[in-house]
Amino acid sequence: MSKANIHSSSIVSPDAKLAEGVTIGPFCIVGKGVKLGKNANLISHVTIEHTEAGDNCTIYPFAAIGLPPQDLRYKDEKTMVKIGDNNTIREFVTIHRASIAGDKITSIGNNNFLMAYAHVAHDCKIGNFVIMANAATLAGHVIVEDNAFIGGLVAVHQFTRIGAYAMIGGFSGVAQDVPPYTITSGGRAKLYGLNLVGLKRHGFNAHAIKEIKQAYKTLFRSKLPLKEAIEKVQKEGKHSKEILHLIEFLENNKRGICR
Repeated sequence: MSKANIHSSSIVSPDAKLAEGVTIGPFCIVGKGVKLGKNANLISHVTIEHTEAGDNCTIYPFAAIGLPPQDLRYKDEKTMVKIGDNNTIREFVTIHRASIAGDKITSIGNNNFLMAYAHVAHDCKIGNFVIMANAATLAGHVIVEDNAFIGGLVAVHQFTRIGAYAMIGGFSGVAQDVPPYTITSGGRAKLYGLNLVGLKRHGFNAHAIKEIKQAYKTLFRSKLPLKEAIEKVQKEGKHSKEILHLIEFLENNKRGICR
């Protein structure tokens, strides 16, 4: 802790582990079980406990991280939040530690951007390069894959999965899994096509995008039952890593798929 810059108005637990270059601004509360990586910056009025965060994370005022989950079954069992490197967590974001189920960790990967008032509930798993816009909310046990974008005022139902490179339009209610590479929107969210702009921005080449387009038409526009549509895509011999990931995602769904 001697290498950290701690404002005199902040309260830091004696067992907190603070790496070199950590800055804790005014009126922060750093509670038990906290480990902050190099150059982490708590700007002010941050409450954090039972959380490990990696290097170069910036946490803005009034964020609350690692507090108990909103789960009536939770009785102060030992659980935590684990956050990777290079994350930006804006004002009033809430990230709750895990419940007693699963592996007892709410996890957030690297290079994510959580805008003001976003909420990550207990046991969620967020990948890398994910953007959650203002007031986007994840219920418990939600999985968000890499490079997904979740629009403002979106509500995602518990145990739902959001696929890689998917984009969810603002003010949507998501109750079923959102396939990778797609655009989803609506009060009861449904598919509106592929996130082609996002794929191009992330460097997908023309051949990969063409294969994804063809698979999308078979899977979601052919009116075939999902199992038959998957079999047809497989018989067509499309086995790129993007198509394999899409098929694996669809086959592992438990809540149904937005279609």
